Amino acid sequence: MPHSKKRRGVSVLNDGKKKGLVQVYTGDGKGKTTAALGLVLRAVGKGHSAFIIQFMKGKINYGELESCGELTNTEIEQYGRADFVDKENPAQVDINFAEEGFQRAKEVISSGDYDIVVLDEMNITLDYELLDKEKVIEAIEDRPEHVEVVLTGRYAPSSIIDAADLVSVISEVKHPFRDGIEAREGIEY
Repeated sequence: MPHSKKRRGVSVLNDGKKKGLVQVYTGDGKGKTTAALGLVLRAVGKGHSAFIIQFMKGKINYGELESCGELTNTEIEQYGRADFVDKENPAQVDINFAEEGFQRAKEVISSGDYDIVVLDEMNITLDYELLDKEKVIEAIEDRPEHVEVVLTGRYAPSSIIDAADLVSVISEVKHPFRDGIEAREGIEY
């Protein structure tokens, strides 16, 4: 499932030093993953490289799985099932997927091979207690200086917000689902 076409670019500050930040997109509104993917699109257009790890998502034909395969310098992997996870009693398979995805995330982040690493739905994964928050924070804090890390999903824990450099809360004001409009291919997935 991973797609890759390599050409390295780096984030450089005005003083010539490489610097990556931690971004969090959270809230109850639509658009957290979309915002992260937009950041990837912009970065790749400027020669940067990106790796996207999707937690709690699997086997659903999300549009980004196709388009990321067309982008230079971009890889995407999913760690999850198509089924919903029971927050009160998560199945062992869901815990295993989260652990496997997190091990992969640590490898990707620490390698320094990518300028941006997106941990899609990480906030929900932490809210469901599928992973240890402190281990995630440690992986983020131990990253190479130039690596930008983006965490998406509802319910960002306060410890993740505290560790972030940028936090955007996307709130729902109005959503067509409330009017009976189903999720649309290419728009919501």
